[in-house]
Amino acid sequence: MDTPRRLLVSLAALALSLTTACGGARPAPDKNTEGQATAPAATGAYPVKVEHLYGTTEIEKKPERIVTIGLSDHEPVLALGHKPVGVVDWFQRSPFSDWPWTKDKWAGTEPTVLGLREDGVKMEKLLALKPDLIFAMYSGVQKATYDQLSKIAPVVAQPKGFDPYAAPWQEMTLLAGRALGQEADAKKLITGIEDRFAQARKDNPQWAGKTAVAADSFKAGTYSAFQKGDPKSAFLAELGFTIPEQITKQAGTSNVAEFGSEGLNMLEVDRLVWLTTGKEPWERIKKDAVYKELKVAKEGRDLFLTYQDPPIGAALSFNTVLSIPYAIEQVLPQLKS
Repeated sequence: MDTPRRLLVSLAALALSLTTACGGARPAPDKNTEGQATAPAATGAYPVKVEHLYGTTEIEKKPERIVTIGLSDHEPVLALGHKPVGVVDWFQRSPFSDWPWTKDKWAGTEPTVLGLREDGVKMEKLLALKPDLIFAMYSGVQKATYDQLSKIAPVVAQPKGFDPYAAPWQEMTLLAGRALGQEADAKKLITGIEDRFAQARKDNPQWAGKTAVAADSFKAGTYSAFQKGDPKSAFLAELGFTIPEQITKQAGTSNVAEFGSEGLNMLEVDRLVWLTTGKEPWERIKKDAVYKELKVAKEGRDLFLTYQDPPIGAALSFNTVLSIPYAIEQVLPQLKS
């Protein structure tokens, strides 16, 4: 049995799951139509070594065929001027490259979709792409799978020191920048986004110290509140809000605290942001007998958004250097109203 076939059999048995979620000087980054920086691709910074959860990975030369198996890994890679040849589809959007904050970066190029969030990566497709670098930062990849993937190409796992799916966007961007030989470019991108958040906080001092929660209701009678390490809550925190510790404590190592109607009192906060698949759940949530009695509902301090159409919830879920400017532009006016 040849090596690729042996790898395919071995990797298939592992059933990779994605569910829950510096070189020399370079030209200054160009500005895209969203007003955020896009860095040029690296040209001569190799070899580079990067540290992550599972140790150190060495990338010997500039990658030409990058694959991202983390749910949002493609976005910092795109922001740094590289187009992955393979990605994982989080929201089943078609075409994949049509998100408003990444459309100009893909410029009509369609990557191979290696699988959906619920199904994991199709290893046959990954092997066929012949990647020379694999990003698995926002993937929850396990050590056994990391070891097997490393037989195909260098792998960059999640930043160390964080629970799965809980590393801040800054750490994700910086790790991608180091792996691509563009740490200085990554730092510039991070500074640009942090400046956007700082301006939002300056313009809205009334949010400082106020509590906020991002929540969802995937099915009737079941509710989810996202802990402070989740990208959606992290976005609200960077606007100046405080995420209640009770939710983070109940979530534990998960990104969400889940409960029934009896736990809805946890959502008694200053600003409650619902993120749902479509608008259908909105009336169901509002009609819940317990929810109707919450002050946040009675006083209209709840905000209902969708993951898609418009994709504000998706932008908050990605919470990357590319999606954050779109999220700020869309969410701030609604939080103020």
